[in-house]
Amino acid sequence: MKLRFAPSPTGLIHVGNARQAIANALYARHYGGRFLLRIDDTDVARSREEYVTALQADLQWLGIEWDEFVRQSDRLDRYALAIEHLKATGRLYPCFESEQELASKREARIRARKPPIYDRAMLKLTPQQRAQAEANGKVPYWRFRLSDRMVRWDDMVMGESRVKLPSISDPVLVRADGTVLYTLASVVDDIETGITHVVRGEDHVTNTGVQIDIAVALGVAADHFRFAHLPLLLDEGGGKLSKRFDGLSLRSLRQDGIEPSAIVSYLARLGSADDPEPMSFAEQAASYDLSRVSRSAARFDMRQLLGLNRRIMHTMSFEEVRPRLPEGATEAFWLAVRGNVDMIGELRHWWDVVAGSIVPPVMEAQERDYLLKAVDLLPAEPWGPETWKTWTTALKEATGRTGKALFHPLRLSLTGEEKGPEMRDLLPLMGYDRVAGRLRIAAR
Repeated sequence: MKLRFAPSPTGLIHVGNARQAIANALYARHYGGRFLLRIDDTDVARSREEYVTALQADLQWLGIEWDEFVRQSDRLDRYALAIEHLKATGRLYPCFESEQELASKREARIRARKPPIYDRAMLKLTPQQRAQAEANGKVPYWRFRLSDRMVRWDDMVMGESRVKLPSISDPVLVRADGTVLYTLASVVDDIETGITHVVRGEDHVTNTGVQIDIAVALGVAADHFRFAHLPLLLDEGGGKLSKRFDGLSLRSLRQDGIEPSAIVSYLARLGSADDPEPMSFAEQAASYDLSRVSRSAARFDMRQLLGLNRRIMHTMSFEEVRPRLPEGATEAFWLAVRGNVDMIGELRHWWDVVAGSIVPPVMEAQERDYLLKAVDLLPAEPWGPETWKTWTTALKEATGRTGKALFHPLRLSLTGEEKGPEMRDLLPLMGYDRVAGRLRIAAR
């Protein structure tokens, strides 16, 4: 068994293609297969080397390792051989229509209430007509003549699937400038690198029918590959998540403080019959099962991802998280706040609360005397876990306040937040001078 992830280096990896990378890697590891990382960089104009470096780093951050690495740009000679074979067998034919001519044809077919597919007019071109076109300076691009049949396969997620090839335009496989397109290059690569299973998005279903036909034309059996098409990802409102992918790159999620295990755990089970649970990559691989994936579109819910991230952070030790804590942060700080943050990025604020500077809100006039009384009753240092209770008990006896009226003004004045970590844990970290100073500012 061998699977692959084949991104184009034209941008950062987002949650959509990360989901495909995770699915392929987990499935390969579950069955002891091999995993190939292939860089689809035949689009020279849009491919960037910095994106190759970035996507490798992002995959490794997720815990994904690959057994083999190839670039399509190193395999142009292999595509050239496939192109010559398809030309020799009559499956690849030259076309000379311009974009304007093709658009006019499509409009005419639509007006005639016919499917707007290519009419194969260039198949009728005589050698003399082709020679004349080339003599006039026209350079052909090349289309693949699809079979007049129905392509069927047993999809590992979608079940029995079919694509009616006569209802599809013959695809362009080679541009006029000689650039080979993904539709052909991917098939050649999958055949020659020994790929057995292709796991990708539902938007590739039609493309799969076409590529099976190309694979057969290149000499392999129609059932040479096993396919699994993952349903589309939707946002919380049911819209296409693709419109929001730019804000959901792995790089941005990483910078926000989302843990890689949270992303893997969430995307591995998103849209399946199993609820996401915090697991290591190896644990996810041991239980991964494509048959559990639903055929319906899945909804990506950031709140669920944050909830999973929070659960993972709650179990992290100080040593695990220490390199990413603010400078000077202690184990006592981590243990005090880890239960109240969704992401590592939120820790900066809480470190400012206990060891830095924040501007407490100015409280309402009726709270002034209460806050000043709180300053007067502050216990002497050193402070410990019982200091908060000792202090608030004294305040309760002196003012008669209870419940929210007793605690809320203190929390708001000291942290600037309506809620958060336990004040009994924060207070010793803040110290007498910082607490007294903030209370006085809030009482102004």
